[in-house]
Amino acid sequence: MGISSAERHEALLNIGQVLDLLRPDFPDITIPKIRFWEDRGLIKPQRTPAGYRKFSDADVDRLRYVLRMKRDHYLPLDVIREHLDAIDRGLEPPQIDPVVPTVPRVALNADGLPAPESFKRNDNFRLSRKELVKIAEIGDDLLGQLEEFGLITALPTGHYDTDALVIAQAARDLAEFGLEPRHLRAFKTAADREVGLVEQVVAPVRRSRDATASARAEEAISEIAALSVRLHATLVKAGLRRL
Repeated sequence: MGISSAERHEALLNIGQVLDLLRPDFPDITIPKIRFWEDRGLIKPQRTPAGYRKFSDADVDRLRYVLRMKRDHYLPLDVIREHLDAIDRGLEPPQIDPVVPTVPRVALNADGLPAPESFKRNDNFRLSRKELVKIAEIGDDLLGQLEEFGLITALPTGHYDTDALVIAQAARDLAEFGLEPRHLRAFKTAADREVGLVEQVVAPVRRSRDATASARAEEAISEIAALSVRLHATLVKAGLRRL
């Protein structure tokens, strides 16, 4: 099939320009992710003689589709690849929203269950000890106990991050029911075990010399973590119904 004049003169973009186009709508997009998705066959950018990637408008549209399906519908990459293959063959991708009665989707935000994307958060939120105590509305003695039992750990700079604030607020609310930091050690132990399981899964990926290893490990960690929290929460709900 011949190449049209429009295709010959289409301005191709380098990977930095692609990031600039996508980041306003998808702040989490990174170069390793794009390379990883290329490795998985979701996109196939052109290559210059020197090996640099060059992206067409169609490539950018495919990236938008991948990002939207992951962000809005949490679709696995294998399913997204099937959608893209259907589009390549002139077909319409499957409808995302159900068209027949089905089991209602769990409202994750209402249940407080994080999506995989929340485990990729990397903010610059930093609080001093005095600020943490004030904003979390706790006493310095409670913060001391949370640190003593390993529930909160200060950063090397002596500051505290978002997770420390959330833990402090949760501990404050649990204290109203008579649960003290020493009672919460069981939560920390359970969390450490779950982290250990995730480490076992991703360790072989991280040891790989593949250029996409880091992105694949990051993807696996976020998805396994979200599923782990969902399973944990559901098991607790099921157990409480038997009380």
